Amino acid sequence: MKRRSSGSADDGDESSLDTDISDPELIPKTCPPGLGSRPSSARSRRPSSLNWKQSNGRDGRNGHAKDDSISTITLMRTSLTAPSAPKMALARTPPQSPSPIRRLRRSSPISIIVLLTSALGITLLFGILRSLVTRQLDPKGCRMSYMRPSYVRFTEFDTEHTRFATKYSLYLYREQGVDEEDKLRGIPVLFIPGNAGSYKQVRPIAAEAANYFHHNFQHDKAAHDGGIRSLDFFTVDFNEDITAFHGQTLLDQAEYLNEAVRYILSLYSDPQRKARDGHLPDPTSVIVLGHSMGGIVARAMLVQSNYQANSINTIITMSAPHARPPVTFDGQIVQLYDQINDYWRRAYSQQWANNNPLWHVTLVSIAGGGLDTVVPSDYTSLESLVPPTHGFTVFTTGIPTVWTSMDHQAILWCDQFRKVIARTLYDIVDVHRASQTKPRADRMRVFKKRFLTGMEPTTESDLGLKEATTLLTLDDGSDSILPAGRRLALRELGHHSRPKAYLLPIPPQGSPESKRFSLLTDTRLDDIGESSKLDVLFCSVLSSQLGTVNSLYPTHLDFSGDQSGSMTKFACKNAASDQILLPASTTTTKFPFYLDREREITPFSYLQYDHSQISDYEFVAIVDKAASGTHNFLIAEFSEQSAFYKKQDINLAHLLWSGVSLELPAQRPMSVEVNIPSLQSALLAYDLKVLRPPCKVNNEAFRPLVRQYMDQPYESKYFVNVENVAVSLHGVAPYMPPPLDIGRENEGLTFQIWTDPLCESGLQLEIKPDLWGSLGKLYMRYRTVFAAFPLLMVTLVLRKQFRVYDTSGVFISFSESLDMCLRQSIPLLLLSLTLLSFSLSGSSLSGLGLFLERSKITISGVDFHQHDGLIGTEDAFFWFLVPLIGVVCVGVCAVLHYIVLIFTHTFRLLHILIMAFPLSGSTDDQGRSKSPGFVPSTPRRRMITTAVLLFLVATFIPYQFAYLVACIVQLLTVVRALGINATLLSTANTNYYHYAHSILLLMLWILPINLPILAVWIRNLAVHWLTPFSSHHNVLSIMPFILLVENLTTGRMVPRLNSWLRHVTSVLLFATALYAALFGVSHAYMLHYLVNIIALWLVVVHSTSDTWSLTGLGAMFDGNKSDTEKNGKAP
Repeated sequence: MKRRSSGSADDGDESSLDTDISDPELIPKTCPPGLGSRPSSARSRRPSSLNWKQSNGRDGRNGHAKDDSISTITLMRTSLTAPSAPKMALARTPPQSPSPIRRLRRSSPISIIVLLTSALGITLLFGILRSLVTRQLDPKGCRMSYMRPSYVRFTEFDTEHTRFATKYSLYLYREQGVDEEDKLRGIPVLFIPGNAGSYKQVRPIAAEAANYFHHNFQHDKAAHDGGIRSLDFFTVDFNEDITAFHGQTLLDQAEYLNEAVRYILSLYSDPQRKARDGHLPDPTSVIVLGHSMGGIVARAMLVQSNYQANSINTIITMSAPHARPPVTFDGQIVQLYDQINDYWRRAYSQQWANNNPLWHVTLVSIAGGGLDTVVPSDYTSLESLVPPTHGFTVFTTGIPTVWTSMDHQAILWCDQFRKVIARTLYDIVDVHRASQTKPRADRMRVFKKRFLTGMEPTTESDLGLKEATTLLTLDDGSDSILPAGRRLALRELGHHSRPKAYLLPIPPQGSPESKRFSLLTDTRLDDIGESSKLDVLFCSVLSSQLGTVNSLYPTHLDFSGDQSGSMTKFACKNAASDQILLPASTTTTKFPFYLDREREITPFSYLQYDHSQISDYEFVAIVDKAASGTHNFLIAEFSEQSAFYKKQDINLAHLLWSGVSLELPAQRPMSVEVNIPSLQSALLAYDLKVLRPPCKVNNEAFRPLVRQYMDQPYESKYFVNVENVAVSLHGVAPYMPPPLDIGRENEGLTFQIWTDPLCESGLQLEIKPDLWGSLGKLYMRYRTVFAAFPLLMVTLVLRKQFRVYDTSGVFISFSESLDMCLRQSIPLLLLSLTLLSFSLSGSSLSGLGLFLERSKITISGVDFHQHDGLIGTEDAFFWFLVPLIGVVCVGVCAVLHYIVLIFTHTFRLLHILIMAFPLSGSTDDQGRSKSPGFVPSTPRRRMITTAVLLFLVATFIPYQFAYLVACIVQLLTVVRALGINATLLSTANTNYYHYAHSILLLMLWILPINLPILAVWIRNLAVHWLTPFSSHHNVLSIMPFILLVENLTTGRMVPRLNSWLRHVTSVLLFATALYAALFGVSHAYMLHYLVNIIALWLVVVHSTSDTWSLTGLGAMFDGNKSDTEKNGKAP
């Protein structure tokens, strides 16, 4: 007769356990050599007031142990560093107790539901990785840079100036053949390398700046009078410190850099060092360039107590994760991010400038875009930190003349990008000011001019800031003035024998619909004093009362000819400074950029003005000055908003289901914008097709050009000679804090299309979702989820194992428990989390965050942590991400489980092979006794080992090192448990093996959280920095793990809990699983502490194998001491 023992109530499954007597052949009839056997009775338990008495025997079986005749084999115990074979009771199962042996024989190694779920999860993971490397890839367009570097080390900057002088070093970059060796002539610029970065990474930008000054400004008196001097680039050797994973290292670097800035500024007062003009003021601030985490260190400098006020007023960062930490494995770095960001937000929220310590500070964050797979470019956003008056975020794909995405390192050496950086630095410096830079407003104007496309709404036009410098004279009978509303289209320039002027009337104010002026040409626009092919002027008619005005204008353009009739004079402003560079789009171009050894491509010149910007003028004058016929084109026109701007209001779900198609008429402006507000998520990718019939004219001026752009942040991408476009964006991303200006509406994605209007052909745009390409976007946004969600699965599986064990006395395997959980508990929890993601639409987890001290309301009632929970978004559309991530993590957990099984079985086979060859000159028993696996370990030895390890944690090594040791010891313990269970199969041995294996899996999922800090510590040892961490020395963070692992090396199975205390284990495991799902990504470091609490509870449970007292704690180290004594009395 068979009896079924019910398992956990939450899964509704029953554990089928046979009550038949175990097969005789499975029970060894004789003990291995050297081991004695004798019957023993179970130890009686003294009653406790806490009712911790166990009703089951030591081997975890039901019934009264005193009625069982158990054959035991005592195995030797070892220390923490060498786990021995566990001491277990290897018994013949009595008739009244359930036996799992036949059940294990009948059950398959893996159930169908686990196999299918794991296969689906791994397939999805493979698809994500495959999509990442094959779909929606930005082309690589960086050209190589070259330099002749040399470095001067400041040995005088020693321990008298900073306590980190023995670890870090300060250098001055010198370009060989250009810079003087050690004289300071210019303006100080400090470069801060990023995570594991080198001080030599400054050389591409510094070399370009030195050569640009040498060839353009060195002998330019006007530039010198304007305050331009050479740039002195200082750089810091951090010995490739790992700052992304360790908050204390970030603080150390910030403290050192503040002292370095103080020292750098003092050098410009040293007559032996400087070679500057005596009448110039000494510098009081430095310009800071920061790469990656160096940008965060730069911002942290202003928060430190040793920061010298106003010593930094300009910060330019490249691929720096400002919005949130790239990983959250260290609690201190998460706290530092909160402190730094809160300081900056509060400073810029002040109503009066006098109360804002950052009022003169400008911050520009430059992102590399899709090719940067180290730091998600979404994290570079400054929208939640800095108002537009003091900084912005821009992507390299939109920077004029750069127009390419860059990986994390290429942003430092990319030739076209470093040229823009160098020119920008010279545009903002002013050596006549003590700050060495122009005022904040002027700096921001320069940054927008250099880094933005020029078509953003916040871009300031130079036209209104200029004075009229050109006098244009026309004969009244001239045909130069075009009719109102007519488009000017020139297929070639220089067609006339002499310069020719074309005047387009500007519509008067009060027009029924707003208009826009746009001009496109493939030749460069002339600035004042330059002579080339083309001038674009905005003119107003001079009144006759002014008389002779020729002397007021330095430039004269007279198109009146020899006629003596009446003439009209115009006062004009040159618009060349407002020209926007666009990548050339011709039949031969494939990308917006050109590579090394390719022919240089001259960009298009484009002008775009809203009517309000030019309403003070009457005409747009276009002057063709080409001496002979050229194949350059020019198209200029005024267009109405209804014609050039189209808005497609379409639901995202409908767009993903059927796509969107838009027909543009043949009679349309040259430039048309199509806005789709629903396209704003960074998690989705699309395909854009541009369909059109052949051009009706033979000589098409240019091929279709598409600009994809968003203004939050400033991201633009150009596609030339376009037919098919892979559309990906960095818009609304998971876990990102909300912007400072929460009232600003996100306008979504916009496509701006330039086409030749003379083709007179319709245009069809088709946008369809790229679901396969969208999978790859999940990797960068959710890659840290693999440090959290798998722990959700493991804790649920372990919870099920304990519930079955406490009920039936059988500790089922991880695979069997996973199968049971997949039938009910995991789907139920994923369903609950999915419903929670629905309920969070328009709200947040702030209430729970307040309880966990994670949510802070800082400015104007904005909760900057409202997206920290679950999948990091309030958009209910992405509910499917919860089950998708859950399935992937089930597959990952199953794979790790079987990898551990393979490793343990492999180590077991190696151990058998090693033990098969006894030491020469000794008997088999002697060889075994000398083998490391059988070294006897006394309780005293284990206690000393544990005490020494905890002492080292408290004084020198971080607890992460001890955790790694504990994982290794636990692995060896599992190997030994596997060997014992394979040799002498019994319920007790099987229970213990499954228990040790599951604890190992739990510890392995916490290991990635601890390894980065360990890497920082090892790196410090490598550079002979022996100063202990000021953090990560809390012995309480590791003691439960050590005690648990030490206890497992003795072979002691965790006792069953039949009282209400068994619910404590269940609640702790479920709470850990819930936290891992809700906040594991944002605060992954907390997972270590939660599992540490679980380990502490298991240590307490282990101690209950004896009476609840201090002797119970000692029993952890004593093992089965009483049994050992009994065995010692055996003859």
